[in-house]
Amino acid sequence: PQKPIIAAGSTGSIPATADLLTLIAGLPEGAVVLPGLDRDLDPASLEAQETHPQHGMFRLLAKMALSPEDILDWQGGDIAGAPPERRELIFNVMRPAGSVTDWRELGPPAPAALEGVDYINCPGPDEEAGVIALKLREALETPGKTAALVTPDRRLARRVASELGRWDIEIDDSAGLSLAQTPPGSFLRLTAELVAHQFQPLDLLAVGKHPLAAGGMVPAQFRQLIRGLEVSVLRGPRPAPGLAALIDLAPDKRTDLKNLLETIAALATEFTAAMARPKITLGELLKTHITFMEALASSDEKNGREPLWSGDDGEATAGFIAELMEVSDVLSDIEPASYPALLDVLMIGRAVRPSFGSHPRLAILGLLEARLQHADLIILGGLNEGTWPPDVGSDPWMSRPMRKDFGLPSPERRIGLTAHDFQQAFCAPEVVMTRASRVDGTPTVPSRWLMRLEKLLFGLDQDLAGKLFLPSAWLHWQAQLDRPDVVSPISPPAPKPPIEARPRQLSVTQIETWMRDPYAIYARHILKIRALDPLDAAPDAAVYGNLIHNTLDDFSARFPNELPVDALDQLIQIGAEHFEPLLKHPGVWAFWWPRFLRIAAWFVELEAERRQDVAVIHSEAAGEFVFAGSVGDFKLTAKADRIDELKSGELRIIDYKTGAPPSKTEVAAGYAPQLPLEAVIAEAGGFSGIAAKPVGELDYWRLRGSNPAGEVSSAGDEPAQLAAAAKEGLAALVRLFDQVETPYEARPSPEAAPKYSDYEHLARVKEWSSADGEEG
Repeated sequence: PQKPIIAAGSTGSIPATADLLTLIAGLPEGAVVLPGLDRDLDPASLEAQETHPQHGMFRLLAKMALSPEDILDWQGGDIAGAPPERRELIFNVMRPAGSVTDWRELGPPAPAALEGVDYINCPGPDEEAGVIALKLREALETPGKTAALVTPDRRLARRVASELGRWDIEIDDSAGLSLAQTPPGSFLRLTAELVAHQFQPLDLLAVGKHPLAAGGMVPAQFRQLIRGLEVSVLRGPRPAPGLAALIDLAPDKRTDLKNLLETIAALATEFTAAMARPKITLGELLKTHITFMEALASSDEKNGREPLWSGDDGEATAGFIAELMEVSDVLSDIEPASYPALLDVLMIGRAVRPSFGSHPRLAILGLLEARLQHADLIILGGLNEGTWPPDVGSDPWMSRPMRKDFGLPSPERRIGLTAHDFQQAFCAPEVVMTRASRVDGTPTVPSRWLMRLEKLLFGLDQDLAGKLFLPSAWLHWQAQLDRPDVVSPISPPAPKPPIEARPRQLSVTQIETWMRDPYAIYARHILKIRALDPLDAAPDAAVYGNLIHNTLDDFSARFPNELPVDALDQLIQIGAEHFEPLLKHPGVWAFWWPRFLRIAAWFVELEAERRQDVAVIHSEAAGEFVFAGSVGDFKLTAKADRIDELKSGELRIIDYKTGAPPSKTEVAAGYAPQLPLEAVIAEAGGFSGIAAKPVGELDYWRLRGSNPAGEVSSAGDEPAQLAAAAKEGLAALVRLFDQVETPYEARPSPEAAPKYSDYEHLARVKEWSSADGEEG
């Protein structure tokens, strides 16, 4: 070629690239620019030093049959702006391992070597991202100044971009945004998972709450219906697969929710049918999928194509789908169940970069992109071992000797390339190096180049080194961004609602809550706040307790007098009926069912013994008792697990417990008043179908299902005294809260506080209790 050909920015680490550079160097008008070449190194010392930043360029020179002395200086001037002393320092820091002992012969580095160099050792990645964002923002105070973060850590890059949002700064990230994380890309993935998973609650909510979903309605109306669907239908145990099951679960009075589900089912008809086939071509699946996406993204005013395929991310998603359509004909049929995973795999590495809108003077660069970029301020972030340099690990398929035999580069070559990137970036006019001491709670190791720099500087000039490695004021300034001017500890909540707003009816189980945590009563019965069930809930201890209770209740209701001959078989059959809907969960079959079988055997054996003195059994008996309050009547309600009418004329009240029952001390102290208050109701004849009789026994039947399978314990030796004390205690409690100045405090007595409360976060317990030294 007659025109000049210049190759710049490459070190020839790839053999094919090295051949091309050698060819260009040999042309009459050819030139190869080698960035940051250290001509003072002995080539022989680098032959086995693949982690050295100069190794790749010296291999290239050997291929070209040139020595470092043959390389000319760039005649365009020192465009980087770093002083020569800085380059000399970094060359010394990066000396091959065999010549590190020569450090002792070096004199103290010139102060100019560290002019414009700063090092910030941050406690964690949050602080590191905050400090970097603050440095970038500070750079904008100088007119025309440019700044860039250079890091291979994508998590750190995203954190910094997020931190800059506090100043409404959109920064250009050279890596772009993953296609899967853009609105159209995520909508593509989520709609595929929705149909593949047969409209399970989590998938349905993820799609329904997506900003692109509208279902042919006004978007705000659609989202309102989705929120109603979440509360009324989707929360709680996982329903059966398919939209038909969800339609059946929707309350009859919520026809709007049923209509919503029917609309989604109609829009997904073709895609659902395609996903139900055993095999299908990728092209057919994509066509039905896109049809569903566009229909679901349509609103009352816009066709779904407009919001889906417009903008940079929409165009990128459309291009991705077009590429899939082009190759779909040559691919074999796929199983529809693998379709979502296929999309995820094919989206890996697909990035979307905004065409405009980012800040013109700030950037986030990867190591590769930073090689040919220049900025006045360069921040080197994530300088930890395993990040920069990377952890090359080990190849399970090919060992290092095998790679060498095949002529392949060793994994350590990557470390050499990233070392060269560090060396080059260190020579920017202004440099800030950052790292996090702990990541995800685990201590980190500083980058080997940081450690080399530290050892060299402290060995040559401790005063100069101390200035660089002392704690940075930037950490203090970053912390001040979110630190309030005045920290005022809060007091425990103690609301005093008007008398007419206070509840006049509670159950016996809620009385215990009232005593231990009055604020929970305030939140539940006055503010009317209820805890939502978890989404896609797995069977938990509460579900297990209900299963056991319902099974024993059913058994007692069917056989209230004499036990049948096959009592154990009957109980197991009843248990199977109650357990059957949950036996699809492996843990229920593997753990709960065997425990129930042991409980059933113990229960039948105990019943055979105890029913000899029982006249009749009442299961799930409902009752009430009215207290006369100072501002009106207060009704106490109860549903006793079981009440036995004994032949002696007394009553035995039983409470089934799958967990640990309260101790006699707790009952006597009034903190577990359930059974004593049920005794108050029973003695007054307040239980339906049960005449007023004295209570002779208050028992807890602990249903363990282990060894032993069950235990019987008494709530107290004197049921009548317990009932009388509970009655007087509740009457006093009613009188106390009938006074407007009595507050509904949160956990007034820490030692008696409940172990769990749905309203603990609402009362901000951890915030004020830690200040009191109660906990945390």
